[in-house]
Amino acid sequence: MTKNTMSNTDGQSKGTGHPSATRRIRNTLKHMSTSASMMVPVKRAEGGEEVAEPPRWDHKGTDESKRHTKWNGWGYADTKFFVNDEGNVELTGNRYSTIFNTHRVMPSFRPWVEKIMSVDLAYLSLARENYPTLPAPIYNKPFLEDISDRKCYKEIYTDDQCRLYHGHGHTCQEVFELRHHETTKRMPDVVIYPGSHDHVVQIVEAAVKYDVVIIPYGGGTSVSGALECPEGEKRMIVSLDMQRMNRILWVDRENMIACIEAGAIGQDIADKLEKVGLTMGHHPDSEEFSSIGGWVSTRASGMKKNVYGNIEDIVVNFKLVTPKGVLQSGGEFPRISAGPGVMQMAMGAEGTLGVVTEVLVRLRPSPVSRKYSSVVFADFEHGVMAMREIARRRCAPASIRLMDNMQFQFGQALKPLSDTPFQDEILGSIQKAYLFNWEKLEQDKMCAATLLFEGTDKEIKMQEQAVMAVCKEYGGIGGGEENGIRGYFLTYVIAYLRDYGFDFYFMSESFETSVPWANVMGLVEGVNTVISQECKKHGVTVAPFISSRVTQTYDTGACVYTYFGFMYRGMQDPVKAFTAIESAARDEIIRHNGSISHHHGVGKHRKKWVRETVSDTGMTMLKAVKDGLDPTNIMANGNIL
Repeated sequence: MTKNTMSNTDGQSKGTGHPSATRRIRNTLKHMSTSASMMVPVKRAEGGEEVAEPPRWDHKGTDESKRHTKWNGWGYADTKFFVNDEGNVELTGNRYSTIFNTHRVMPSFRPWVEKIMSVDLAYLSLARENYPTLPAPIYNKPFLEDISDRKCYKEIYTDDQCRLYHGHGHTCQEVFELRHHETTKRMPDVVIYPGSHDHVVQIVEAAVKYDVVIIPYGGGTSVSGALECPEGEKRMIVSLDMQRMNRILWVDRENMIACIEAGAIGQDIADKLEKVGLTMGHHPDSEEFSSIGGWVSTRASGMKKNVYGNIEDIVVNFKLVTPKGVLQSGGEFPRISAGPGVMQMAMGAEGTLGVVTEVLVRLRPSPVSRKYSSVVFADFEHGVMAMREIARRRCAPASIRLMDNMQFQFGQALKPLSDTPFQDEILGSIQKAYLFNWEKLEQDKMCAATLLFEGTDKEIKMQEQAVMAVCKEYGGIGGGEENGIRGYFLTYVIAYLRDYGFDFYFMSESFETSVPWANVMGLVEGVNTVISQECKKHGVTVAPFISSRVTQTYDTGACVYTYFGFMYRGMQDPVKAFTAIESAARDEIIRHNGSISHHHGVGKHRKKWVRETVSDTGMTMLKAVKDGLDPTNIMANGNIL
C-alpha cells in the first residue's frame, strides 16, 4: 500500500510534549491557589486604579485571516447585491462567473422583489459600519501560560475582531444582531489555532486541568446557533479554530482512501483532489467556507449525495479528541462489526464530546464528464411524484433538485443582462408560446427541476434517458442545459440575497427537514399555511415570502427545504417574531412526521425537539455518553442537550 502526502509541512508547529516535572508542580500550585474560573489578575497603577495584568504567553496581534469574509453577513467581503445608479440590482466583484459571466446586472430582479416581497427601496435599514462592543474577556492565566510553555498551537489571538468572527454563525437572528446591536452577547475570550492533532490533544488536556471551556470552530457556517457562547458561562471560553489544520495528509490510491485534517475547507479539498483525478463527492451548499470537521460534527449532506452518499457514507474513520482521551475505532477497513458503533455516536455530536482532528474518507475517480439539464413540470405535485419515481427506480443522477413555482420565478428574475438581448427575446417568446399555449402550462403554477449527470459519456446518456423517461410520465418537459447550470450554481449566491433583503427591512431564512414521500405535499402545504398564519399573529402587515424545494431523495422519503421571509419595517421586535414563526413552522414539520433536521444539525435552536425525536431513553443514553467523556463539561457549547 502506498500513501502519498499531498501537502508540505512548512511552518508546521510541532508539539513539544508535556512540561517538565518542575513546571507541572508550579502550574498545579498556581491552579490550586486560584478559582477554577479566573478573571485577569489586576495590579494597582500609581493613581490607585486597577489595571489588568496580562498572562505571560506568546500571543499574536490581530488575526487577519478572516478579512476576506463578512463579519456581519454571508460570504466573501467583496461580493454583495446592491442597487446601482440605474436603479437595477447588481452583484459586485467577479466571483460566480459560471452564471454571471459577462454581465452582473439583473434588470428584472428589483421589480419582481418589489412586487412579490413588498420591498420598498425608499426605506433603508443598512448595517452598522463599526464593530459592536464585546464583553471584556476572561483569562485563565495558568492555562494560557501552560499551553504557551508547551508551544502546542500555531497562533493565538485575543483581539475583538477575531473574537467577534468566532462568536457567531449565520442564523437570521445572529446576523440581525450583528448588523444593528451596539453590543454583543457572550463571546469567546481567546481564539487558538492548533497546527496538529497533537496540539489539540495537549490543549484539551490543559483545558481539563484548568477548567477552561472549548468550542470547536470549523468554517463558521452554522445555521443552528451552534457557535453562540452560553450566556451564563463564567469560565474562560476558547474558540478552537481548526483552519490551520487544513492538509490532505496522505492519499492511498490502491484502497481509494485519504486522510484529511479537520480544518480543511470543502472547496479546497475538492480542488486538490481534482488535480490528481480524485473526488470525495461531498458538495454541500456551503462548501466554499465549511470544513470537513464541521461536516462530521453535524452529519452533513451534499448536493451529489445520490451517487456519493452523505458524510456518514463517505467517512471511514476519524479521530475525536475528548476530555478523556482520543476516540478512534479500528483502522482503515471498510466496515466493522464490533458492538455498537461508537464513531457513529460521536458523529453529529456538534462539539459536545470533543474535537474532530483527522478524517479518513473514501475516494472515487473524478467523473470523466458532467452534463447539466433541467425539466419543467406543470406544478410542484407532479414534480414531487416524478422525483419519487426516480428514487424508486434507483436512476437518480448525481444531483436532482426540484423548486416550486415561487422559487422558479425567483431564479428567472435573477437572470443577468445578455450579450444577445434581441435573440433572447425572440427565443424567450417562442419558448413561452410553446409552454403556455401548446403545453398549457400556467405561469403561476409551473415548476422546474435542475439535474446534474456525472460519469462517462455513455453512462450519462443512459442516465439521462432513464430520468427523462420518468419525467415524461408525469408531464415533464426538457428545459435545457443553460437552465440546469443556472439552477445548480444559483445555490451558491442565494445566501447573499438575505443581506440584500436586510438592507430594505426584509428578513429571511431557510430550514430543512427529511420526511416520508407520502407526507411531502402535506408538509409543504401545512408549513406554508402555518407561516402565513403566524406572520399575521405576530404583526407582519404584508404577505410573507414562502417557497419550497426538494433537494435530496431516498427510497423512503426526501429532504425538503422551506424558504421564508417577511417585511419587518415598523415591527417592535422582529427577531422575537421571527423566532416564534420559525418555531411554529418546525412544530408543523414534526406533526407531519418530518425530522428536526436533515443535515444542519441541532445546535441550540432545535434543542427543544431533541427529546421528542430520540425518546427519554435516548436522552439518557446521550447524557451518559456526555458525562462519561466530559464529566466537567469543558466542551460546553450548549448544543443538543
